[in-house]
Amino acid sequence: MTEPIRQNQGHPPALFVLFFTEMWERFSYYGMRAILMLYMIAKVSEEGMGLSTQEAGPIYGLYTASVYLLTLPGGWLADNILGQRKAIWFGGIVIMLGHIILAIPGSNAVFFLGLATVAIGTGLLKPNISSIVGELYPEGGARRDAGFSIFYMGINLGGAAGMLIVSYLGEKVDWHLGFGAAAVGMFLGLIGFKLFEDKYLKPYGLLKKKEKKSSDKKSNQLALLLTGLMFAFLIVLQLANVIDMTSADGLAKAMGIIIVSITTFYFVYIFIAGNLTAEEKTRMYVMAIFFVAVAIFWAGYEQGGSTLSIFAERNTDRFIFGEEVPAGSIQGLQSIYVIMFAPLIGMIWIALSKRKSNPYAPVKFGLGLIILSLGFLLMYFASQYVVAGEKVSYMWLVVTYVFTVLGELCISPVGLSFYTKLAPERFVSQLVGIWFVGAALGNLIAGLFASNFDEDSVAQMPDLFMLVVWVSLGSGLIMLIFYKQIKKWMAGVE
Repeated sequence: MTEPIRQNQGHPPALFVLFFTEMWERFSYYGMRAILMLYMIAKVSEEGMGLSTQEAGPIYGLYTASVYLLTLPGGWLADNILGQRKAIWFGGIVIMLGHIILAIPGSNAVFFLGLATVAIGTGLLKPNISSIVGELYPEGGARRDAGFSIFYMGINLGGAAGMLIVSYLGEKVDWHLGFGAAAVGMFLGLIGFKLFEDKYLKPYGLLKKKEKKSSDKKSNQLALLLTGLMFAFLIVLQLANVIDMTSADGLAKAMGIIIVSITTFYFVYIFIAGNLTAEEKTRMYVMAIFFVAVAIFWAGYEQGGSTLSIFAERNTDRFIFGEEVPAGSIQGLQSIYVIMFAPLIGMIWIALSKRKSNPYAPVKFGLGLIILSLGFLLMYFASQYVVAGEKVSYMWLVVTYVFTVLGELCISPVGLSFYTKLAPERFVSQLVGIWFVGAALGNLIAGLFASNFDEDSVAQMPDLFMLVVWVSLGSGLIMLIFYKQIKKWMAGVE
């Protein structure tokens, strides 16, 4: 049995095992992501794939969305077959293999196989390592939020190092050497996890025995039926020429339909067949609202790896002291800013909590979305200079990323913590998976959005950035206006 952790104790050593494991996994993921779009749109003469943004954007969206969408089956496997610890171990191995495949020069088919392998492994590792972090703090409260903030620093420490190192190796030396460095990062994470797993994680992340219910068979049949109906619907859309699943753009739109359908079904299924109490049902309302909010947020934030990466490569002057900085490295500012600001934001939440004035979760969500909109307002003005035929200073992106990160710190660690609090215990890993499915939807939108950044259609760039401003600003204001009702549905969760 897990020993209860008293409120006055420091953070458990297990947190730091998870911290370093996730740090190296994020090194590999964000390092590879930093060069992914640039590699796809680089000319064949530059050893790239030579794709247009219309082709590369949906592929980027499909990959990054798949990474998070697969956290749903990854959470189910941990809850029902593997347990969280085994899921983390096997997921890390699969991720490493995926990066090794990407490091081998070959055909486009080999490249896509590598992307799919990384996505599968990440879907297995990502939700379950976060679930164990939540398990370390059974008492909840601000201390749990602080624990998630520390864990989040590990994510961004790895992300910053990955984007700096992998982008330099990929852009300046060889694309595939960059992908290989990502594989080394995951290998180091696996070594650390295995060395300290038995000593510090022994009580946590084990497979919990579940009582088999007679309703399980009917539930599985219902799931299969609805899955069949969803794919039949996609076939109808294909035949009616509404979508074209023979193209990357059509596949991305089909995945959007799949994500929305799966999420809607999952919430409805748990609500109806999950034997929930009245309080658990109202909390499901809140989780659904947070899902929509986080999807909107990531649709803006993840422009860092798509549209803002293209903007950095094509439209900014990146020379510092006579040396041109790799475009992918600028993305690393997001992670560096998180490392700088996360402790400060965590301290603010704890200090406000002691004064009983800590903002409620929906207020933090609203503030995060509004702050994000301010960052893209800056990009709207920067793009006006680009339309006039100028290259702008990289400082526009430097400042924009300050706003996107401050918005992130109001939403991502707080939202992840609250998902573990709001979720019924028997569904926690699966619903943490749903949280990441929200990120999947946002990433998919970001990729599709990037397909509009055609270098031959620069004039539309300001309007595209302004669209992000209006959507995120409007969503943030809605969260602030209705926060009291949302707080009521949280049924006492603080």
